[in-house]
Order: sequence, then structure tokens, then C-alpha cells
Amino acid sequence: MKFRSTDNYIATEDLTIAVNAAVALEKPLLVKGEPGTGKTMLAFEVAQSLNKEIITWHIKSTTTAQQGLYEYDAVSRLRDSQLGEEKVHEIANYIKKGKLWEAFESKKRLVLLIDEIDKADIEFPNDLLLELDKMEFYCYELQKTIKAKQRPIVIITSNNEKELPDAFLRRCFFHYIRFPDEKTMQAIVDVHFPKLDEKLFKNAMKVFYELRDIRGIKKKPSTSELLDWLKLLVVGKVGPAKLADLDLKEDLPPYIGALLKNEQDYDMLNRLRYGFRR
Repeated sequence: MKFRSTDNYIATEDLTIAVNAAVALEKPLLVKGEPGTGKTMLAFEVAQSLNKEIITWHIKSTTTAQQGLYEYDAVSRLRDSQLGEEKVHEIANYIKKGKLWEAFESKKRLVLLIDEIDKADIEFPNDLLLELDKMEFYCYELQKTIKAKQRPIVIITSNNEKELPDAFLRRCFFHYIRFPDEKTMQAIVDVHFPKLDEKLFKNAMKVFYELRDIRGIKKKPSTSELLDWLKLLVVGKVGPAKLADLDLKEDLPPYIGALLKNEQDYDMLNRLRYGFRR
């Protein structure tokens, strides 16, 4: 089976090729792109398209590579030994399996999502080189090697907040999800709003792309923000005429809070309007 667009996710041809190439090479797929372009959702859609289970590992700034393998709770074992607990004699009772261990244990090939790897410490990717390359690691407490029964399909996302090490990049198949052009965007919108008024869509897209093109915008509105905005336009019964002649130098779009996500961009748009009026 090969990955292709699903009922809920429109994949461009180059993205489809990238996913299937990574699967064929048995290499992690490293996906970058603007926030909101569907990087995380891609892993779920790959799992659905290929009829695979998915394990997700969402990375935080405090996440360590060791947590993805396993954690040994020495404190609990010490406490149980003081209380005379019988299970203290079996060290495996104090091993907490991580997401990689769970994926390696599966008898069926599944999808493993390592989400937003760039949030962690700079050494985090290097600490997973062997595990992602050889699909195995050594558990010192149990004195045994944990090896994948079936090599998982690994999808790694990054928002490009930090540069990733070259040694890590060499082990991945890379793909950058470019912001959708208008044709692709229309296909995406059609999936979520199949009965959307054509004029409303056309006028909304004009405003949306004009907003993205304003120089100096810190956080350009993404696909997910566009979908939220369109939903509000439909719920709020905003007609096509209200957007037809909307000029960003004169007026703010309705429900602007769905498109702009910080005060700097909001102030910039206001300065643009006031400066033009003067």
C-alpha cells in the first residue's frame, strides 16, 4: 500500500512522493513547514491511509531522549524495599517504557510520530541517532537489547525553531511543506466546507492572501487559521459582499482574531490603516 490523499487531508504530489520514499527507504521522514500547514496531521493521515496504528510522542522543552526509551524508578524501588514489598525483587516492575519501546514492541508495523523535535534541547536529536538508525537500544537495568520487531514508519516534525545536527539530518528523508497555492488551498477548503458559497470563498481568499503578503507580519496566518476564519464567516453569516471591496488599508476583516495571533501584527495592521488615512 502507498500513501495518498485521504478524505480529510489533501497531499500534494511532492509530499506523497516524500512519504512513500521514506517508507521505501525505511528512514525517518523529517517534515518542516510553517506552523499550521498540517505537519502533525500528516502522521495521522499516513496511519489511516496505510491502515496502521499510530504512537505519538509530543516533545516539550524538558523532554529527554531517555524518556522515549524508558525510565527507571529507583526511588519507588527503594521505598518498596523498605516496606518489604515482594515485587521489589523484579526490577522490570520499576521500568516505565517510553514511546520508542512501545513502538519497538509492536508485532505489526505502525507509525511513530515524534512531534516538534526542535522544542527539545539541541542534543536531543543526537541522543537518538543509534535508536532511529538501528531501531534498537540497550536497557542496562534489564541487561538486554530492545530491538524493533517491525521497523516503524517514523515521522518527525519541526517548526525550524532550532537547527538540527547534520548527523541527524543524514539519517532522515527531508521534506518541506510549502504553503499551499490557491488551487491546492481550494481543494483543502472543499474537504472541510464542501458547500461553501463560491463568491464568499473567492473574496475570503483574496483578503487572506493580501494579509499574508503584508511585509513585516511576524506570524502569517496559516491553513488552520484560514479554516477557522471561514467557519466563523459561515457561522456569523458574513456575506460575500462584505469582503468584496474590503481594503486592509481602510478596514479590518471580520473576526480578525482568527487570523492574527499576536499584538505586534495587530498593531502593524492598525498602523498601516492609520498611516494610509493620514
